[in-house]
Order: sequence, then structure tokens, then C-alpha cells
Amino acid sequence: MKKIVTFPNQILRTRTVVVTAVDRKLVNQIKQLTAELMGQQFGAGLAATQLGFKSRFFGIKNQQKEVDIYINPRLEASYGNKIFPQITTKDGPEDFIEGCLSFPDLWGTVKRFVKIDVSWEEIDGKNLVTRHKTLEGFEAIVWQHEADHVDGILFVDLVKRDGGKFFWWADDKEKIPMAVDEILDKEKQ
Repeated sequence: MKKIVTFPNQILRTRTVVVTAVDRKLVNQIKQLTAELMGQQFGAGLAATQLGFKSRFFGIKNQQKEVDIYINPRLEASYGNKIFPQITTKDGPEDFIEGCLSFPDLWGTVKRFVKIDVSWEEIDGKNLVTRHKTLEGFEAIVWQHEADHVDGILFVDLVKRDGGKFFWWADDKEKIPMAVDEILDKEKQ
């Protein structure tokens, strides 16, 4: 199994290459990504760059606990404005915080669309076929996070751009606020 690449590795800043054909290399990369994502207890999605691949695809765990692969993903339409999503808890509404397998123990609030129309390609035999779907809520958030990855955009960039909150989650017990620049500055070292 391949190891997940962590920040500040520059492969995470790579804009991936469009997939034009189904070949053994692509199929092998997809198998590796699927296996790695299935092995992650808290991972909802994983992009090719997070395993050091430069191909344009990512995977997302679906409700059946299987991995859906999105090759050459495209955001076709969005509904409403980008917002900081919230979740409802027994204590009332709370900010939804995003994490990333390439940023262990770091979390932040990111503005996202909560409903989107997307298209992508998937493998059908030896061909790529185009699919379309409308995504909402958590699935839409994860899809946007992974689509950003294949463009070399990281969630910390968006936390900074949008003035979101940023946390270090210490020992799974306490969220400790921190400045996102503390992490982004590691790229300059």
C-alpha cells in the first residue's frame, strides 16, 4: 500500500494531468487509491496527488462504504452562494470542520457550495464514459475538497482566503485554535 503524502510535499500543489485513456497504469493507481481510502477510518475522500500520482482522479467513500472513482471531474453548476456549512448537533448548530489526510490532526472551516451538479468519467471496459449527478450536503463538500486537490488547491488555502477558523485537534479530545499561516509557512522552509 502506498503512503499518503503529507504537507508540505510539493506534489500536493500539482495540477493533475487529464486522463485520456484506460491503461494498466491508471487501473493500478485506482486500485491503490481505493485500497488506501478503504483503510482510512476517518477518510471520506482521497485524490491521486495524495498518493503521489499526477493523473486527474479521486475517490470518495459512498454510503454503502464503497469507493466511487471520479476521473476528470468537472463542476458543472452550483446552487446558491458558498457558505461555511453547519451541522446540527444535540446542542444546536455547529460549524462543519474539514480535515484532510495530508494534514493529520488539522481541521478548518471552508466556504463550500452545499448543492452542486458535477460530471466526470468512469471506466467502462477499456473506455471512459461521462456521467452526471447532483450532489448535496456532505457528499458535495467532500467532492469539492477532492476536486480542489486535483487542481493543486489545498483546504488550508481556502481557510486562509475565506477567513475560516483553523484548529489542531489534540489527542482527539480538544480543538486548539491556531493560525493557518503557521502551517502554510512550512512551505517556505
